[in-house]
Amino acid sequence: MELDFESAFTERTPRIVNAVKLHRAANRRKAKQFIIEGENAVDAAVSTGAATDVFVTEKAAERFADIVTAAGYMDVYVHPITDKAARHMSDTASTTGLFALCKPVLWSVGKILNAKPRLVSVPVLTSEPGNAGTLIRTSDAMGADGVIFAGETVDPLGCKVARSSAGSLFHVPVARDPNIKDVLGQLRKSGMQILATAADGEVDLAEADLSQPTAWLFGNEAHGLGELLDEADMRVRIPILGRAESLNLATAASICLYESAKSHSR
Repeated sequence: MELDFESAFTERTPRIVNAVKLHRAANRRKAKQFIIEGENAVDAAVSTGAATDVFVTEKAAERFADIVTAAGYMDVYVHPITDKAARHMSDTASTTGLFALCKPVLWSVGKILNAKPRLVSVPVLTSEPGNAGTLIRTSDAMGADGVIFAGETVDPLGCKVARSSAGSLFHVPVARDPNIKDVLGQLRKSGMQILATAADGEVDLAEADLSQPTAWLFGNEAHGLGELLDEADMRVRIPILGRAESLNLATAASICLYESAKSHSR
């Protein structure tokens, strides 16, 4: 695909200025678009039809030629940009030079649950973009049917979340609802059992019945689930065989989702 880099967009071009504004959640909601960066995220956005525009530097166009070509075939607008414009658009110290603008891809909680899911991740009050993206990626890898962010969480459409999800944001249904009680009510109404991990949980993970449709609650990085532990149908403990005091959020989620996926595959 031939691109004219002699007339490439600069950091002062209105399209670039507007794209940079999408790093703020309020502007994303207003524009009904979000911005992503990097090979995996842009590739997934293009292949799933979520991308409307791709911005690429000359060096990135050579490095990611297959993605740029695919974007052209998908009737995605491809815009050449300068290296300075790429640094302006990026939220990282060093940029890949490959970006995309995307249509919103969030689902409603009801739409996810109406599909009769077998396994759902429910991150509660998640505030770290890296952890949010990792939970989406892990859920996708373990075959979960959806990820529902509950409470005042980080925006799943933030650039850091999308990058950390390594493209999984576009592969697994993701929803966000600030009303935790409403999310729990919808989960119960759909017939899913609600499980949560706790160091003093009454059931060992190896002994828990994971064969039925399950929603796993994963707590805030700093404060866990707190009083919401009482809302779970069962509190499950993950055995720690070594001397580690505890597991971080992403690791605990990976173990729980893997065990559920393994049980469902039987």
